[in-house]
Order: sequence, then structure tokens, then C-alpha cells
Amino acid sequence: MTTFRDAVTALLLGTLLTPQAALAQAGKALKREAENKVDAQAKDIQVMVDQVFSYAEPGFQEVRTSAYLTAVLEKAGFTVTRGVAGIPTAFTATWGEGGPLIALGSDIDGLLGVSQYPGMAEAKAMVEGGPGHGEGHNAGLPLVIAAAIAAKSVMEKHHIPGRLMIWPGVAEELLATKAYYVREGLFKGVDACIFTHVSSEFGTAYGDFGMNGMVSVEYQFRGKTAHSAGMPWEGRSALDAVELMNTSWNFRREHLPVTQRSHYVITDGGGQPNIVPATASVWYYFRDRSFGAIKSMYETGNEISEAAAKATGTTVSHRVLGYAAPNFGNKPMAEAAYANIAAVGMPHWSADDQVFAKAVQQANQRKVEPLKAKVSELSTPENRPQSIGGGSDDIGDIMWAVPTITIRFPSNVPNMIGHHLTSAMAMATPIAHKGAVAGAKAVAMTVLDLMTSPKLLAQATSYFNDVQLKSDSYAPLITAQDKPAIWLNEKVMRDMRPQLEKFYYDPARYPSYLEQLGISYPSVTIESKKAP
Repeated sequence: MTTFRDAVTALLLGTLLTPQAALAQAGKALKREAENKVDAQAKDIQVMVDQVFSYAEPGFQEVRTSAYLTAVLEKAGFTVTRGVAGIPTAFTATWGEGGPLIALGSDIDGLLGVSQYPGMAEAKAMVEGGPGHGEGHNAGLPLVIAAAIAAKSVMEKHHIPGRLMIWPGVAEELLATKAYYVREGLFKGVDACIFTHVSSEFGTAYGDFGMNGMVSVEYQFRGKTAHSAGMPWEGRSALDAVELMNTSWNFRREHLPVTQRSHYVITDGGGQPNIVPATASVWYYFRDRSFGAIKSMYETGNEISEAAAKATGTTVSHRVLGYAAPNFGNKPMAEAAYANIAAVGMPHWSADDQVFAKAVQQANQRKVEPLKAKVSELSTPENRPQSIGGGSDDIGDIMWAVPTITIRFPSNVPNMIGHHLTSAMAMATPIAHKGAVAGAKAVAMTVLDLMTSPKLLAQATSYFNDVQLKSDSYAPLITAQDKPAIWLNEKVMRDMRPQLEKFYYDPARYPSYLEQLGISYPSVTIESKKAP
């Protein structure tokens, strides 16, 4: 199918890498309208951010979150398709006709074991051992929805042709879905994609981000049971094989590139000590900077697992649970978005916001730094430090399918620990709400740029084809037989959900989630009389 992006690819190739590459954008009057439309939704954004925080659902179990957000989108006039790519909590929400098709997305999943009361500076779990939003994913899709509604309103008023597609990042913390979205054709016909992620900063980037790609794989060993004391010679321990694989991998690390990151958890270690374990499993993340390096690590892991099986008289099989490509942002789109970010500026932080941020930092032994007053510099390959490897984000898979950028919005406190309860403390406070409003404005304005400027889309497509795809080629390690690991976290949520339900936000009764919980912002104490 010929897309709008294909139709304008041939335009202006000669200006691809000039500083003026992304100057033809929507007018200031249209952008002011979009900003006003976002401001009019400030209360709705607060409610959505707080509501999703209260659900605290980990990957593949975002049942309440998905149902709630799709209902909001349908009410706003979007057509929702649920269960896309074989993933029950995934969806697309579309609107519009003619013109470019612009996709907007953000992640929605929480993390296991990081339950935390918002608005409190000390560690305090809402549900002991429960999941929580220790990565701040509760703010991203509310931001995207508000931006889409604002852009849609402006486009309707001014008869601007174009289409929007909203999508959620399901199970991003498992890096387990976006490669399947691409495989199943969700982005076929999409001209450009804007992704958002929470931060303490406000900015965007282009080029190779310096992040690692990753493959997630579980190794399952099978042996033979026997009495561990009476007849151990009759047994073949699958757990021995797991331990031998892990030991071998840890020795091998010394001889891997410094950019690699690899880690594992034992998902099945047997039943009880006096029975030789017939089954055992270990789950690995293999990360590195390039598609080839990821594949090499994966193949090494497979070889070591087979050696461990032979050494212990067991057998081994493995299954891929997820994949994430290295991240690569689109330069013309990033330049356009950055101009909008600079125009929006940082939120106005109140004295209470600054008091709370400092309290969180001091109480958790983090570097004390005020909430930022200025937007970040546009991040480029020239001004970024040289990468020595690190984390992953499966938005990379979409980045290798269509021109894509990530806008990082300022809804959290500086210097928090990622994947930790400190990163949840601000995520249902005015800091999170204000950052999401600012981010929504920048997204809506950038959508209008893309809708009204064939030149910008042509430059984005040219950069994608002539720069990005010449640096590497998309080579995911999921096969046609691999399926999304939708069973993950099912058992833990079956146990946890009844406890979590007591903490669901009720916006019909309480203006904010903090009020429902009895927390006086920026106080760090909780009034137990109001707690569920």
C-alpha cells in the first residue's frame, strides 16, 4: 500500500541534513489553539494519571488500565480495536481520514515489588510486595490521549486532513510486545510515530541513543527425579544444569564486550530438597549495542545451555519471551519537536513542588537538585557521551519500522533510582500532572507540524531511509512461531488484585488521589483515618 510518507519521500532530498531541515511547520496560531486545548484538559489529565497509578498493573495484566483508557478514547470519538497482535491488553484507537497517519504511543505497565504511596518521601508500600509505578508509566498515555484530543479538535475546526493512531506500550518492562506489533503489521501505512517517556527533564533526541537492544529468553531443563538421599545416582538434576549454566555464563562475561549487559533469574528451582529436581528454568536478558552483537550473545547463551545439559545428563529447550531493538531517533522530527518543547518550556513549579522534591531526595540519600527550570538541550550524536551500554526500550522496534522520536516529559523528581519505589513517589502528585500537561502540548504541536508540512514528513522519511537504515538493519530474534508471553504476571496478579482493588482511585468522590489517601501535599505523613 502506498502511504502518504511514500508519496512525499522524493521531496527535498538535497536539504536532508541542513539545519533548516524541519522549519516548515504549523503556524503559531494553530499551536496556541492546541496548547489551549491541552490546558482545558488539565483536570482530565490529573484524573487519568492518578487513576492509572492506582491500578498498578504489571506487564500483560494491564486489564483495568486498558479498559479505562480505551473507554476515554471512545468517548472522545476514537475507534478502538482491542486485543491487537494477540495481546489482550493491547489496542489501537484511530480517528480521521486522508492525509498522513501519525501514531502516538506510551507505555502503561507497572513493576513488580515497587508498591509505594505517592506524595510521601519515605518508603511505604501500599500493598506489601505489590506492584507499582516505579517507572512512571502511569503518566505517558494520559499525556498522549490529551495531546491527541487537542490535535483532533484543531484539525476538525480547521479542516486539516490526517489520521491519528493511539497505541499502548504493553509489558514494556518485559520488553515483550512492540516487536510483535511490528511483526503483525500494526504500523503498516504509518507515516511517523511520536513516543513519550517520563523523565525529570523535558527534551528529545535523534540518532543512535547509545542504549542497548536486548533478547529475553528462558531456558528450560529437564532431568529425572529420585530420592535425594536414598538414590541420588538415579536422578538427573535440572537445577544442577541451571546452576552450571549460570556459573559458565558468569565466567564467560569476562570475555564479552564492555557494552554488554546480561542478567538472569531462576524461575523454577525444583520443589523440595529431598527430590532431585526434574525441571528447572532460568530466564536471561542478553543486551548489547547492535543487532549483530545481540544475536551473538543469544547464540552463546544457547551453546552454554546445551553444554550444561550434556554435563548433567539433562535436556534443554529455550523460548524467546521478548525482544527490543536498539533505539534510533529521527533527526527532522526531533528538531521539529524540540522547537515545540522550547516554546512550551518547563512547567511552573510551586514552592510545594520544590519542597517535596527536596524531601524525597534527602529522605532517600539522593543528590539534592531542584526541579529543573529549563528544558534540556537537544540530544544529538555529537553532544551525547560515548555509550558503554545500558538499558533497553522496545520502542526501538517501532523506530526501525517508521520514522520515530521519543519525547521525554518532566513528571518526576531528579536523581531517582529507575525501577525503584523512589521513582513512584511523585507520580500521582502535582509534579506528575504538570509534567504531563507540558508534554501533551509539545506532542500536540508536533502532530500539527507533521499534519501540515509534507516537507517535514519527506525529510523525516529521507533521514529514515538514507541515514538510519544505512547504519544497520532491523533483525529481531523473534520467529513466526514465537508468541507474546501473555501468561507472565498472571499468577501474581491473581493473588494481588484483591488487595490492590482497595486502593483504586475514585475521582467521583475525591478531587485527587492524594486526597483519597489522606496525604496533604507536600506533607510526607499519611492520615490513617482516611486510608482504605
